[in-house]
Amino acid sequence: MRRSKQELTKEECIDILIKQHRGVLALLGDDDYPYALPMSHVYVDGKIYFHGSLKGHKIDAIKKYPKVSYCVLNDGVLEENSWWYTFKSVIVFGKIKIITDRDDKINKLTYLGDKFFPTHEEKKNEIKKLLDKTAVFEITPKHISGKMVHEK
Repeated sequence: MRRSKQELTKEECIDILIKQHRGVLALLGDDDYPYALPMSHVYVDGKIYFHGSLKGHKIDAIKKYPKVSYCVLNDGVLEENSWWYTFKSVIVFGKIKIITDRDDKINKLTYLGDKFFPTHEEKKNEIKKLLDKTAVFEITPKHISGKMVHEK
């Protein structure tokens, strides 16, 4: 971190990972091109979880090379009488894996559902309907850092 005065504490980073809903997952894609895509996540017990399709570019990239980064921004604050925002960002470096155990998938999808679905019944119905069509991904962080960003 070049600007240590802007560095966030580990607790601040974790708070952002817990409270925010989305981030950008970066993978090593085809022909070693970076492949970055928006994801909805949940942070539980020191790990980050997502769900997605069982097939496609993301799955291929994960199977080829499991090292990833994940970036999350908070909503930021518009500075008074100004055009610029001050926001906080967190970058996670780690390894990603695909969860294959059925009970573990249900457990992680339940955490995701708790964060995103308005009712328990909707969550249960979606998990039941899509469980066998859905991949669940887990990032185990190796390094987490964050900073305060002033756009100006």
